[in-house]
Amino acid sequence: MAFQIISDGSCDLGTERAARENVTVVPFYVSFDDVTYKKEIEEVPVREFYQEMVDRADCFPKSSLPPVQDYLNVFRKYAAEGKDIICICITTKFSGSYNSAMNAKEILLEEYPDTKIEVIDSTVNTVLQGLLVLEICRMQQAGWSFEETVKRTRELLPTGRIIFTVGSFDYLVHGGRIGKVMGAMVKSLNIKPLIILRDGEIFPAGVFRNREKGKKTLIELCRKHFEKEGLDPDQYVFNIGYGYDYEEAVAFREMLLDSLKEYSHITDMELFQIGAAIGVHTGPYPIGISFIEKAF
Repeated sequence: MAFQIISDGSCDLGTERAARENVTVVPFYVSFDDVTYKKEIEEVPVREFYQEMVDRADCFPKSSLPPVQDYLNVFRKYAAEGKDIICICITTKFSGSYNSAMNAKEILLEEYPDTKIEVIDSTVNTVLQGLLVLEICRMQQAGWSFEETVKRTRELLPTGRIIFTVGSFDYLVHGGRIGKVMGAMVKSLNIKPLIILRDGEIFPAGVFRNREKGKKTLIELCRKHFEKEGLDPDQYVFNIGYGYDYEEAVAFREMLLDSLKEYSHITDMELFQIGAAIGVHTGPYPIGISFIEKAF
C-alpha cells in the first residue's frame, strides 16, 4: 500500500519543492494584527512576510498552529485514495501542531480503520525539519516500506541539529522563547545569541557582538560537534537556513563549505528560507546551519 508524506508548515520546503517531492504541507497561520490570521505561504508569501517585518520594525507577528480540521481534511483525502500516511510535525516543545494531527488521526480512524497513520513528533523544526522530510522522501523513492521508513525516521531524530543566530533578541523575548529579564540584559549589552536546537529544545551556545565573528563561531561550533562526537560529516546532509537576507546566506554557505573541505568531502548544500511559523520568533535576520544523518 502506498503512503503519503505530510508535514506541517514548519518544514520550510516551499511550494515548488514540496510539490516536486510529492509532500503535502499543512500550513500554520500568521497574523500581523493579532486579529486576522492567514495561511503562511498560501495567503502570506514568505518574502512578503519578512518584508513586512523589515518595513515595520515595531511589528511582532504571531503564528497559530494548524487546527484539527485542516489535518483531517488532508488525511481524509489520502485515506479515501487508499494511501497510508506519515505525518511529520514540529517539535512539541514549540507548538501543539502534533496534538492537532493526533486528534485528526483518531477521528479519521473511525472512518477508515484500515489506514495506517503515523504522526511523528520530529523534535526539530524549520529547515532541519525540511531535511528530515527530504530523507523520508528518499526512503519512499527507494522503495522502502511504510514500517521501514517509520523505523528509520525515528532513528534519525536525535542526530539532527540547528546551530544559528538571530539579528535581535526582541522576537525571541516577544515569542516567549527566552525570559524578558535576560532579553533586557543582553539588549543593554548589545550582544547577540548563539543558539543550538537539539532534542526539541533550544540551548544557549554563547554570545557575540560582531555578526561576522558570530557566523565564524557558528562554523566552529559545527566542526566541534563532529569532532567531539566522533562523527563523519559525509554521512550527514546539511543546509543553510536564512530569513530575509539571501545574499548573506550565499556568502555564509561559502564560509561553511571552506571549513567543511578540511574535514569532509562535502562540496555543496542547499539554502532553505526559514518560514513564517518560525520567523515570528527569530525576526527577519536569522541565519544558521542544520544537519541530520542520512537515511542511507
